[in-house]
Amino acid sequence: MALRSRMSTSKHLLRLAVAGAIAVGAPLAMAGTADAAPSGVWDQLAQCESSGNWSANTGNGFSGGLQFTPSTWKAFGGQGNAHNASRAEQIAVAERVLDAQGWNAWPACSAKLGLR
Repeated sequence: MALRSRMSTSKHLLRLAVAGAIAVGAPLAMAGTADAAPSGVWDQLAQCESSGNWSANTGNGFSGGLQFTPSTWKAFGGQGNAHNASRAEQIAVAERVLDAQGWNAWPACSAKLGLR
């Protein structure tokens, strides 16, 4: 009986140690990407901005899935035109815009999606 009690205590302590390591380690593991938005958020924003069309170019002065102006696109490292760039390239530029301007760079859709 004493052996079983010690095993139960050991298992309990192991569970507590693992839970503690997860609680402490998870925020540290995510620290490098704390400001980055998950790619699903960019897809939702693109759905709102351009009906999810990463090649959008309607001639209204905005292009790409996230509807960049040419000046914003170039200022934040975009090459060529946003509507010709890949989804990944557009998201990379958008991450830099987000760091500098916040979600207000996409005022209507960020508000609609509750991004703040």
